[in-house]
Amino acid sequence: MTDRVWQLLIDSFSQIFVPGLLVTIPLTILSFTFGLLIAIGTALVQVADIPILKQLARFYIWVVRGTPLLVQLYVIFYGLPSLGLVLDAFPSAVLVFSVNTGAYAAETIRASIESVPKGQLEAGYSVGLSFAQTMRRIILPQAFRVAFPPLSNTLIGLVKDTSLAANITVLEMFMATQQIAARTYEPFALYCLVALVYLLFSTVLTKLQAYGEKKLAVY
Repeated sequence: MTDRVWQLLIDSFSQIFVPGLLVTIPLTILSFTFGLLIAIGTALVQVADIPILKQLARFYIWVVRGTPLLVQLYVIFYGLPSLGLVLDAFPSAVLVFSVNTGAYAAETIRASIESVPKGQLEAGYSVGLSFAQTMRRIILPQAFRVAFPPLSNTLIGLVKDTSLAANITVLEMFMATQQIAARTYEPFALYCLVALVYLLFSTVLTKLQAYGEKKLAVY
C-alpha cells in the first residue's frame, strides 16, 4: 500500500472506532439485554407448558428464526411507516435485534433449563417453593452455567450483526466506513480496517467469555 493509503487508515481509525464505541457497543448491549429478557420469558413459558402461551412462543421463534435479519430490519424501519407507525433508526435497530436475539437465545435457555435434572424441580416443590421460586432459586442458576457459552457466542455474533443497521441509516462504525470509502475511493483498505475493529471487539468479548467460564467452573 502507498503512503497515502497508510495515512488514510491512520486518519480514519478514530472516525471508525469512535462510532463503534458510541453506537455499535451501546446498540449491542441494549439489544442483548432486552433480547435476554425476552428469551428468559419465552423459555419459561415453554418449560411451564402453558398451552396458549407456549404456542405463541413457538410461533414467535418460528417466524423470527425463519426470516432474514435484514428483512426484519426493513419491515420495521421502512415498512411500518406505511401503516402510520414511524420509528427512528436507532430504536428500530434495537427493537429488531432484541426480538431476533430473543428468539435464538430462548432456545438456548430452554435447552439449558431442560438439562437440569427434573428431580431438582420436584425437590423445590417438596419444600414448599412455587414454580417461580424454584426456577429463580434452584433451576436457573444451574441452567445459567450451561447457557453461558452459547449465550456468549450469541453476543459476539450480535456485535457483527449490528453492521446491518447501516442499511437503515444507523451511523454505526460500518456506515461510518462506507461514508469514508465513498469520499476517498479506497474501499479495500477501509473495509479491512473496520473488519479489524470488529475483530478487536470480538476478541475482547471472547477473552471475557473465557474468564467467565473459568469463574463459573469454580462454583
